[in-house]
Amino acid sequence: MSGFLSKNQVELVREKAADTLTRMAVERRGIDENAFYVADLGDVVKKWQLWHKELPRVEPHYAVKCNNDRVVVSLLAALGAGFDCASKEELQQVLRMGVSPKRIVYANPCKQNSHIKFAAKKNVARMTFDNETELHKIKDLYPDAELIIRVLPPEDTKCQCPLGMKFGVHPKKTKHLLQVAKALNLNVIGVSFHVGSGCYDETAFSSGVASARMVFDIGADVGYKFSLLDIGGGFPGQDSAKISFQQICAHLRPSLDYYFPADEGVRVIAEPGRFFVASAFHLAVNIISRRVLARDQPTDAGEPGANDEPMYMYYVNDGVYGSFNCLLYDHAEVTPRVINPQRFVDEPVFECSIWGPTCDGLDCISKACMMPSLEQGDWMYFADMGAYTLTAASQFNGFPKPDVHYVFNDADWVTACGVSEELSEPVRAKKARTMSCGMEVGSIIPQQQHIAALTAQE
Repeated sequence: MSGFLSKNQVELVREKAADTLTRMAVERRGIDENAFYVADLGDVVKKWQLWHKELPRVEPHYAVKCNNDRVVVSLLAALGAGFDCASKEELQQVLRMGVSPKRIVYANPCKQNSHIKFAAKKNVARMTFDNETELHKIKDLYPDAELIIRVLPPEDTKCQCPLGMKFGVHPKKTKHLLQVAKALNLNVIGVSFHVGSGCYDETAFSSGVASARMVFDIGADVGYKFSLLDIGGGFPGQDSAKISFQQICAHLRPSLDYYFPADEGVRVIAEPGRFFVASAFHLAVNIISRRVLARDQPTDAGEPGANDEPMYMYYVNDGVYGSFNCLLYDHAEVTPRVINPQRFVDEPVFECSIWGPTCDGLDCISKACMMPSLEQGDWMYFADMGAYTLTAASQFNGFPKPDVHYVFNDADWVTACGVSEELSEPVRAKKARTMSCGMEVGSIIPQQQHIAALTAQE
């Protein structure tokens, strides 16, 4: 963690992220109406601890595609995470941070030639495949690569975004593919699977492990001795998920121990994305306009009269072409919340719809929800917006992507330093202990005199 704060604009706080968001919205009113994120980096640290508590045998390799925010990636790198990259650009981003190529898995079964050449140049050896064409490409471009065969997950897996229709070979058809790899003298080191993004089937991972064991045995028949199991991603990342991470782990742990006992020496990795970041990001949007309709009259009846119940259409400054692309691509469900809810205690709520800022009628965030009466210039926010949001956002119609404001609760920061030191070499740990906590900050709350205390603790 040495130097992390000095390289990134992070605010040390003693408040919850939602309180930071409220404070910032109040400070910006009438000055800056652009949508913005508050990213709680302490939440990422808590997820890191939870992962190692529940799955101590499994090495997490963060899926950069989920959220390639440079500060988040930098934090996970400092904590000791590996990385799942799917392109040359993602490989470059991680390598520029000083991450060893040995901590990277190039987990895209179908790769562009120039990207394979780049991986070879940078010694990123571990990469996945699921077809013969890929094997011949790798033979020509990177014959020394360490290959991982990607197999299909169980057919009945329940998840937000299935991946089996695009990637993976059926376990029963792996023998031929492995024979081709053997004939090409390629080094296949293991098996991977992916149950689908946003899995809500608590037995899916354990079923995938059982299938992988079968492929390990097939590999042995062909002449390979596999040493790596990659159980992919799909782990839930927020409390509102249909099942919890702990429920999955309750089935996964005994499955790993049964099919791949620790004394067998097989290295187990995974590719979590949303697990680490989904709940860490909160998005605040500003109401740039509104329409008031009569709920008990046809929508073209105009403004409601004294005896009509109003229905509101709120227009906000982020939408499905921006952060809310997750509604289309990730099948996400989002819930609007008012900032500073104490202001609306005992206030009635009304039916409303929420629309993004572009000129496209498709740009609808919520067709029907209940909220108190809000005015133009008011703010609302959405929690759990860290996964597959900013990373796929565009600037259609010229609307900018929201800025991100990073916060670290001081207690979480001390924890993060301790976790980093446990994973670091002695010399690096010594440097971390002498860290001065210097940083670039836009606004540290004046009454917080705890940075010096943090320095003393170091």
